[in-house]
Amino acid sequence: MSTTAAVVVYGATGHTGRFVVAELRRRGFAVIASGRDAARLEALAAEWGDVTVRPASVDDPGALDRALAGAAAVVNCAGPFAVTGGPVVEAALRAGIPYLDVAAEIEANAAMFADHAEAAMKAETPVVPAMAFYGGLGDLLVTAAMGEWTGAEEVHIAYGLSSWHPTPGTREAGQVSHERRAGRRVRFADGALQYHDDQPWEQDWHFPAPLGRRAVVAEFTMADVVTVPSHLAVSEVRTHMTVEAARDLAGEDTPAPEAVDAQGRSDQTFVVDVVVRSGGVERRASARGQDIYAITAPLVVEAVRRVLAGRTRTTGLASAGAMFDAADFLLSLAPHLSVELPH
Repeated sequence: MSTTAAVVVYGATGHTGRFVVAELRRRGFAVIASGRDAARLEALAAEWGDVTVRPASVDDPGALDRALAGAAAVVNCAGPFAVTGGPVVEAALRAGIPYLDVAAEIEANAAMFADHAEAAMKAETPVVPAMAFYGGLGDLLVTAAMGEWTGAEEVHIAYGLSSWHPTPGTREAGQVSHERRAGRRVRFADGALQYHDDQPWEQDWHFPAPLGRRAVVAEFTMADVVTVPSHLAVSEVRTHMTVEAARDLAGEDTPAPEAVDAQGRSDQTFVVDVVVRSGGVERRASARGQDIYAITAPLVVEAVRRVLAGRTRTTGLASAGAMFDAADFLLSLAPHLSVELPH
């Protein structure tokens, strides 16, 4: 295990948090496990053997400061991020260490950019929200597909999930977001987030082989509508979801993910297909892999590695596509992720 300063994982005992702890350890980082439940943290430490435990609640700034003391960075895996994002990023900025999270909540990500960008820039401290399957991966693919383009009329991100068995954390965060927007739906059009009451509708999407043509719920809006426009001049960002996955998420009886391999991954597979259009020209990029929760771990840990090594394109608060060399970042994720980028 590395003798360098450790990385704090806040929400380490959650489904995604455990994947992140495992990936950090696999890549030689020392880990400090933090979160609200001291007993569960101690059980995790007993399982891993080399993980330090520092319990902290988000409503206790002093405890958060102690949890982050002497650390190299913090990864926030504890949703709902509408509750945890602000307190943990503020503690990171007080400590002068990078903050990354895996938030998929649209409003929480929008609030992160609105409320903390100025402080992060003043502190010259990297802050990377939504460094995860939703928000981060799509942003990296869009940025890589655009290449030298600085803007586009349309960005489409289609999620080809074989299924979606949501974790309890996903369900809780979704309920918080639903309540925050009073049950309304959201889209990014005409250069702004727009809340509306239009009914969902379906269309066909031609995913790369072998997935092929699939029915998707059009405008099944995800965090990409915050991350992509945060640094790219785009008029419209639309995200779409395979009908089967959308039905799984909506189903009250859909079970949580079940591990099928030694890494703890489920048998879910995914293809993320990106199309950008500008001036009548279309570019495309895609990525495929297994388990949307598990893939978040190599995404955010690679981001931690690059941030701590100074391999960033900016400082302060920025999305994945703005913070990193998008194409190089994506290609570095093999074998976790298979990527097709424009030549």
